[in-house]
Amino acid sequence: MKNVYLIFILTSFLTLNAQTNCDDANYYLVSGYSHVKKSYDSHNVSHLKYSAQRALEAINLSKKAMSGCDCQTATDLADKAIELLAKVEGAETWEDGRFYVKRARDISKESVIEIDKCSVSTSTDNANDTENVALNDLQNEQLKLKQQQEALEKKAKEIKRKLAEQEEKKTLLEKETLVASYKKVIASTIKNYNETLKVSGSNYSFTNNIETIKDLNKQNIESIKAHYINSLKTITSTYLAQLNLYK
Repeated sequence: MKNVYLIFILTSFLTLNAQTNCDDANYYLVSGYSHVKKSYDSHNVSHLKYSAQRALEAINLSKKAMSGCDCQTATDLADKAIELLAKVEGAETWEDGRFYVKRARDISKESVIEIDKCSVSTSTDNANDTENVALNDLQNEQLKLKQQQEALEKKAKEIKRKLAEQEEKKTLLEKETLVASYKKVIASTIKNYNETLKVSGSNYSFTNNIETIKDLNKQNIESIKAHYINSLKTITSTYLAQLNLYK
């Protein structure tokens, strides 16, 4: 992100500098065009040459500014205007000088039009560059947010998976504890019943061969209870039946 801002600042500086140069060049060209018109409208050779010299100075100043403006057409036209205005000083008559001034006036006007185009273009490019940097900024932020969201979703799924595993382990432990408790009770019951039957003179003896529940994960707590309670009922029913034989 820091690199994006550095690029943005550098781009803004360069485009702003180009815009300033174009504005300065525009100012001097307009000034030169104004002076060259005065020269053309003058009624004597001295006034014509004075205004032409002022125009020449202004357009020369515009050339310096245009070096950083990137407006080649305006530069080429300014060169032509300078070349024509430089000849005015050596003109011997008002008519000769006015001939050069007229051409310089027309060319300097075209140069002003071209520099206006470059000023607008530079301003538009500056705005577009700024908008593009801002858009890239937003897109980068959006991508970062999307990546963060994906990371959070992935983490949430992982937490959910671990919780499910822990819950499964907890439930399995509860089932194993329940099974162990029932087996202990049944073993104790069988032992007591066998001792009672022996004292009663019966040769019948229970064996602890209660069917073991397989795959506890597929069984719920209630089904496990039902299985061992039914086993106890069967054992007890058989025990009572054996006792009834010795009334």
